[in-house]
Amino acid sequence: MAQCVQSVQEFVQDSFVPMVAVLCSEEAERVTRKNNLNFAELLRPFCRLTSEGHIRDPNNQVQVVKNLRICVNNVVTSEGTASAALSPAQRRLLNEVVLSCQPQEGAVTNVMTTGDYELNFTATTPWFEAYRENFLQSMPPADHEFLNHYLACLLVVSSTEAVPVEQFLKLSQEQHRIQHSGEYTNPKWFIPNTLKYYVLLHDASEGDEQRADTVYEDMKQRYGPQGCYLLKMNSRTFSAEKDEQIPDPWSQYLHKNNLRNQVSTVADLVQRQGTFWTGHQSQGNTETDNQATHVHAYGQFRMINFSARDPDTLVGGAGSHGACLTLNDHDHIRQFIQEFTFRGLLPHIEKNIRQLNDQLVSRKGLSRSLFTATKKWFGGGKVPEKNISEPKSTCGLLYPPEAPELQIRKMADLCFLVQHYELAYSCYHTAKKDFLSDQAMLYAAGALEMAAVSAFLQGGAPRPYPAHYMDTAIQTYKDVCKNMVLAERCALLSAEILKSQGKYSEAATLLIKMTSEDSDLRSALLLEQAAHCFINMRNPMVRKFAFHMILAGHRFSKAGQRRHALRCYCQAMQVYKERGWSLAEDHINFTIGRQSFTLCQPENAVTAFRQILINDSRQTATQQGAFLREYLYVYKVTSKAFDLPQLPLPCIHSSATRVYFGHERRLAEGEKQAATHVSLDQEYDQDLSAMWCHLEEQLVASTNRGIVPANFQPTQCCLNNQTDNLRHPLAVVEGNMSSADTMEQCLNSYLDLVLVCIEVRFIFSYTQFFVLYCLRHSVDFLLSKGHQTLDLMVVRGRQDLKILGPRLNLTKEDKMLVRHGPDRRLDPIITPPMPLMEVFFLQFPTALLCGEIRKAYVEFCNVSGVALCGLRVASTHPDFFTFGSQATTPLTPISPNSAENCSAYKTLATALQPGSVASEVLVSAEDFSQPSGVMEIPIEGSTLQPGESTQLPLWLRGPDQEGVHEINFLFYYESTEKGLKISHRVLRHTVFICASRSLSVQASACRSSVPPHHCLDDKGSGGTLVFIDVENINTSEGGVREFHIVQVSSSSQHWRLHKYINPDKDKDCKLSSRERAKLCFRATRCKPHQATSDAVEKYTFADLSLGNERIISSSTPCGDFFFRSSSKISSIGKSQGSVPTEDRGSDITNIAKKCNELDLNIIIIWKAYVVEDNKQLILEGQLHVALQTIGKEVTSLTPKEEAQEMVLLKFKSELPPPVVLPCAELSQLIKTNLHYPENYTHPFVQDSLCLVPVTLTLSNCSLAQVDVIIDLKHKSSSPETLEVHSSFAWVGQTQYKLQLKPQEVLCLSLQACFLRAGVYNLNTPQLFAKPSEQSTMCETSQQTASPALIIINNACEACWPADRRT
Repeated sequence: MAQCVQSVQEFVQDSFVPMVAVLCSEEAERVTRKNNLNFAELLRPFCRLTSEGHIRDPNNQVQVVKNLRICVNNVVTSEGTASAALSPAQRRLLNEVVLSCQPQEGAVTNVMTTGDYELNFTATTPWFEAYRENFLQSMPPADHEFLNHYLACLLVVSSTEAVPVEQFLKLSQEQHRIQHSGEYTNPKWFIPNTLKYYVLLHDASEGDEQRADTVYEDMKQRYGPQGCYLLKMNSRTFSAEKDEQIPDPWSQYLHKNNLRNQVSTVADLVQRQGTFWTGHQSQGNTETDNQATHVHAYGQFRMINFSARDPDTLVGGAGSHGACLTLNDHDHIRQFIQEFTFRGLLPHIEKNIRQLNDQLVSRKGLSRSLFTATKKWFGGGKVPEKNISEPKSTCGLLYPPEAPELQIRKMADLCFLVQHYELAYSCYHTAKKDFLSDQAMLYAAGALEMAAVSAFLQGGAPRPYPAHYMDTAIQTYKDVCKNMVLAERCALLSAEILKSQGKYSEAATLLIKMTSEDSDLRSALLLEQAAHCFINMRNPMVRKFAFHMILAGHRFSKAGQRRHALRCYCQAMQVYKERGWSLAEDHINFTIGRQSFTLCQPENAVTAFRQILINDSRQTATQQGAFLREYLYVYKVTSKAFDLPQLPLPCIHSSATRVYFGHERRLAEGEKQAATHVSLDQEYDQDLSAMWCHLEEQLVASTNRGIVPANFQPTQCCLNNQTDNLRHPLAVVEGNMSSADTMEQCLNSYLDLVLVCIEVRFIFSYTQFFVLYCLRHSVDFLLSKGHQTLDLMVVRGRQDLKILGPRLNLTKEDKMLVRHGPDRRLDPIITPPMPLMEVFFLQFPTALLCGEIRKAYVEFCNVSGVALCGLRVASTHPDFFTFGSQATTPLTPISPNSAENCSAYKTLATALQPGSVASEVLVSAEDFSQPSGVMEIPIEGSTLQPGESTQLPLWLRGPDQEGVHEINFLFYYESTEKGLKISHRVLRHTVFICASRSLSVQASACRSSVPPHHCLDDKGSGGTLVFIDVENINTSEGGVREFHIVQVSSSSQHWRLHKYINPDKDKDCKLSSRERAKLCFRATRCKPHQATSDAVEKYTFADLSLGNERIISSSTPCGDFFFRSSSKISSIGKSQGSVPTEDRGSDITNIAKKCNELDLNIIIIWKAYVVEDNKQLILEGQLHVALQTIGKEVTSLTPKEEAQEMVLLKFKSELPPPVVLPCAELSQLIKTNLHYPENYTHPFVQDSLCLVPVTLTLSNCSLAQVDVIIDLKHKSSSPETLEVHSSFAWVGQTQYKLQLKPQEVLCLSLQACFLRAGVYNLNTPQLFAKPSEQSTMCETSQQTASPALIIINNACEACWPADRRT
């Protein structure tokens, strides 16, 4: 249950308090009416005692009475009998009490978080407490109990009476007549000898105080000092102290009484509030005088009504209360109540308890004290039996007033009223047994109820609360006695007690059982309290709370309590909202909408009805139509109060909104192709977006010295639900902003949607959609021609786009709850004007041969009012295009029309001369290469003014691999004005190029075995042979007839092609389909003066023309594509990332590899003759191969990736492979060459020893110092050397230890000694070499050259025997 202001003990004690009646004389009424109060009202705020009282029980034990409150009421008589149900007037009273008590704005609320629910509900329910208080006070007194019977009567007489004593006598006789004459059934009196307390009321403003004192002295003589009191009041006059503020303690009591006194006008008021009544309408409309009397009769208990002697006087009328009373008068009244209670009422109750105890003991012959006897019988803490046999008769049994059972009950009630709960429990328990034995079920249920309450209120909790007593009492009241009033009282008490003990489940079950169809208001209040019990459990039952709140709201609605019904539905909605309970959510929203509309809350009504329509509905078409009609009706009625309200239809998927920040592209004219850029309908691709972001980072870094700024954000022209929308997008003032939304018609029928316009207003980040709806449904009429008419309901409104950001999933709270981050795609930041560029392409091809060079043109237009600069471009294929180098760009036609049949290369006419050497040009790499992949666009003046356009040539080269290639360009430009919010803008362009096969080039290199001093043109450095195989792999695609190899060029920092070795000097190099040509060239190292430190980044271009013209390979576009080719870029990276020269010798692997390094790049330039439309065209192209290592073949074709073979799982780790020394590489450190005469004639007859001089040339091929050991004693056992004579010897020094400097050439003079003529292999010396710094590594045998054969002839060969000839 909800929290209450009072504690449970205070609530139960205040529910049963001593009742005191009041009889006033007319003069006394006049005195009290000066304060706009009657006497009972005057005493009401002071009826709670602030000090403790004491009584003695029958055992003479002192019992403390704390916080006692008494109830004082005027005597109102009636002849009606008590009913088992509330009358219609009482029902209307309770309904008005609940209606008048509404939750206050800003009231305390409970915020509870349980699971993934976050609930906000009222902490207290004051309407329930007001209902409970008024219900208990409006209960009629019953015959089976005495708690609501009067214990005493105050007889009040004014001191201004002529003979006050006579007035006291008349009032005493009147009280006696009312109690004992039998004419009235109400009020009821506790005991026959009712306490009469005489009060002399003295008005200090007009009475004689001395006379009042005299009369009071006489009263003390007559009635005793304990039976009378002189109350002085009205000490304040209006003329004195007008500005003095006196508190008004009566207002809180009189507000409740006003409601009760206006019962006759409640029905009219309720009708004005729009409420209705169920179950008792006929009774309410035909109320008889007798029923009106019942109102007064039942209303007398604990509430203020009209005086019986002055029925025309209004109680608690308008005006201030207690105007004639001072604070001293307040103290006098408070002292009077205390005197009356302590000296009159409590002694009277104590005396009657003793008398009843004595009577019961004497009648039953028991022990002296019933108190000690009951303690002996029940043993204090013994729990009574729980099961009660089913009664055999109804509750119709009545006991006479003198019956011992009633006397026990009367004694129990007296003990209960003075807080002697232990004795009260004993008496109730005894009476319960007697009543059950007599089958007096109404009496037994009352005893069970009070016994349970007494057990609960006992201090120290000597016995547990017998909840089964209460359950039995409630069942008996309901099923046997058919008295729902008493059952409800019992349930209210038990539920509060169970709640205080934390038994919320039992309390909720009890409250739910008390709901029935006879009272919607009671059922609603109890269901609401049951819902609060479920939510206050240790493990809150949230869904049960919501379900019972809905039931309570339904019953509130039936009872006419629309505000309370609306509140209950709203609290339940917190649980069902967005939980998948679509049908329940629709019902709740529909009810909230109707209740809000009835209560004149159009905004809430429209909001609730909108919720039904914006979600995916599972309702039938008929139900959807009903919802829509309700919504449109409410919407149309209330639309005047709004400025274009929001409409729920159609269903706009806000999260799928796409926003495009950009201009509308101009259509291309003629042969121009406009840049594709970004469109609104373009699908988002995450990989593609990452690629554009990478290109933009490259462009930004190129303008910031290679560093990407920390605050860099990639440009997002089109925003959707997959882009990063955490930051505000930047939009240019006077720019365009477009959006696209996904809409659907959510309803199954009944709706014809007319989308009049969708307007996007780009004003300070404000977005609006204007939509017109038209509802059309058919209504059948009985017309003669059977036509149907259309009832058109047209409404106009808007829909605001509210986009939820991505769901957060970082913290534990984010994972448990549904939280969304921000999405700011519709909240742009407006920036100052920026330049806007458009790009068009002319003669841009869609198909190329692999390596084909084609010239196109690109046009840049500044269509904004701001100048642009810093024009750059980045691409995913930087080797596909070039704008040319300003230093090497040839003079080409500036117009596309004048460029027909012109070569894209810069050429010079030359004659083909056999044996001619290559033409060489030294070029700096900085003129071409841009390692970052970003290319600056060379526009004139580097600035493009507003409205200006420029056209530049663009050279394209077909990709080296066949197939369709997607090539992306990202153009970058800035404003000439710096420091803007947007630092730059970009323009995207995507093309698809279909590449066809052309030529395949394979190249390899090997060392020449010619002695260095024979190569005079090599300056003694030796040479290298380069073999190039060129094959036509084109299968006549695109009408290609044949290819011509027109030139072979090389580019390197260290090597160059020197001479073309052509065995067939007259044959032209033409290749038809599948033909192959083999070309051989001699390569030499660059000249020493060309490899100085100042020219480290210089590349030597050598051109060997195979035709009658020479193409300058060092100029654009040949040089550009060479430097931008992927193979060259990787080689540049290798050379730049290699180890410094002085450290290379320290690494044996680098030394070995360096021996075979070549670093020679070959450029094959070709022409292809194509027949297209009976017209011959000449295509040009170039292919690149990079020779990095001697002896290793390279190709221009990209190797295809093969599918990876499946590898079996290995469950046992393998041993690591042994470390293999790089012997093959180390054997290439030294190159050897033997120089000797091929034929030598010697007269062996004259001289048996033939000495032949031999020169051994050693060449250090590495860049490190090498130690060499030459062993001449070695005898080769290879089969090649065994085929020739080996019987010769080296004479002189047979072992040499030498040290060769980097790339040093050393010649050793040797002598070979022959004993006879023959053919001999002189290549027998064995060489060992190692780098000088690698002291721990063993020497590695060097590879020897091919066999060196020498023929030794005898001068007199004819004289030799035949068997000795060779």
